[in-house]
Amino acid sequence: MYDTFIGLEIHIHLLTKSKQFCGCRAHFGDEPNSNTCPVCLGYPGVLPAANKESMEMSYAVAKALKCTLAKKCYFDRKNYFYPDMAKNYQITQFHEPAGINGSFDIEVDGEIKTIKIHDVHLEEDAGKMIHSGKASLLDYNRAGSSLLEIVTEPDLRTGAEAEAFIREFRRVVRHLNVCDGNMEEGSLRCDANVSINYTGKGLGTKTEVKNLNSARFVRKALEYEIKRQSKVIDGGGRVIQETRLWDGDKGVTASMRTKEEANDYRYFPEPDMPPFVTDEDFMSRVEKRMVELPLSRKFRYINDLKLLPDTADFIVENINMAVIFDEVLKSGLEPKLVANWFAGDVQSQLKRADLDIEKSNISSARLIELINMIEEGRLQRSKGKDVLMQIIQDNKDVSDIVKENGWEQVFDESEMDNWVDEVIAKNSPAVDQIKDGNLKILSFLLGQIMKASKGKADPKKARTILEKKLGL
Repeated sequence: MYDTFIGLEIHIHLLTKSKQFCGCRAHFGDEPNSNTCPVCLGYPGVLPAANKESMEMSYAVAKALKCTLAKKCYFDRKNYFYPDMAKNYQITQFHEPAGINGSFDIEVDGEIKTIKIHDVHLEEDAGKMIHSGKASLLDYNRAGSSLLEIVTEPDLRTGAEAEAFIREFRRVVRHLNVCDGNMEEGSLRCDANVSINYTGKGLGTKTEVKNLNSARFVRKALEYEIKRQSKVIDGGGRVIQETRLWDGDKGVTASMRTKEEANDYRYFPEPDMPPFVTDEDFMSRVEKRMVELPLSRKFRYINDLKLLPDTADFIVENINMAVIFDEVLKSGLEPKLVANWFAGDVQSQLKRADLDIEKSNISSARLIELINMIEEGRLQRSKGKDVLMQIIQDNKDVSDIVKENGWEQVFDESEMDNWVDEVIAKNSPAVDQIKDGNLKILSFLLGQIMKASKGKADPKKARTILEKKLGL
């Protein structure tokens, strides 16, 4: 009965050391108002200067989203009053943004859907309001931080599609190393515009939903808002163009204010900033920031390496893990074997240590050595977790860990014979049971051999010798 139209406005804090137009430190969690200066506080007479690193990052994101990149982009003033915007205007890009007319692929229920990107524009963030009882406090540490906004066309149709977009986009900016994607800390934020209308009638009256700090909340808020708008129209009412807030505790949206139009902001060119003009050197630096994007990498793993979709998804979630995975494969090890290591022992030990792989001392060279040692029978498979744990804790190489612990398996037949003879001599009741036909006891004796050898014996070789000596 109704068509649904959803467009997203995603804001990401760029991983710059300083703010967008001044030299203040850009860092989350510092003492309130400790990272401020006359520029980001909007004092009269101050002059902003664009952050070179943020310009490169913004163009890299626009390029990853297949946008047409601006050869010359301008900054504009967006005028509005809020307590957390000290100078009562925001420096942004409106008329000539970094990128326009892009597209982004997402995967929903195993199918690829392409979402058009309206524009990618760079701006400065506002401060933060902290409400405490009847008082509201202002922290301007965030004011002036480099903020990149990505605006989609209203091509999404469901809350689930919007959630998939957020999750995939977060992976992209993490792969590009331009944003940590932490929605809980506000470094990635999303506002969602949604409208419904009778089938075939085009766009309806939209509402904007704010205060969405997780991909799951994006989905839940949109699902609620679609139902709310449907009830309004079904009851003969009219949807009002407004901004609404999402209340995650109650699971509802609530009206905040009527929605502004573009002309309400009185955009005009920023008089204190010259246009930014790209050159060959700048575009070369942007190109160096580009990486294989996660969805493309995932399908390469599935189609070329024959990995299961869930396994491929797991590996590409973290760019550092994906890079190490690809480096390990260059050694010639079988892809599924390596993938199982990453999804199994590597992941369990990282989780146990509460570390990401890039901070864990686990490297491609160490994983290659460990896996080869086990595949060659020089180390028991069960020791793999122990070796990984010591790599993480002590930052040592595999060979050193194995040597120090005496874990390398022994193939010397005379030494193996001695261990087997020792176990047979000490366990005559078990030997008698085996000779009477109770072959289950073999596993007990093998365990005793491994204990006597302190794990050095090759289990397959030990079993062969044991069976021969018992006449089996």
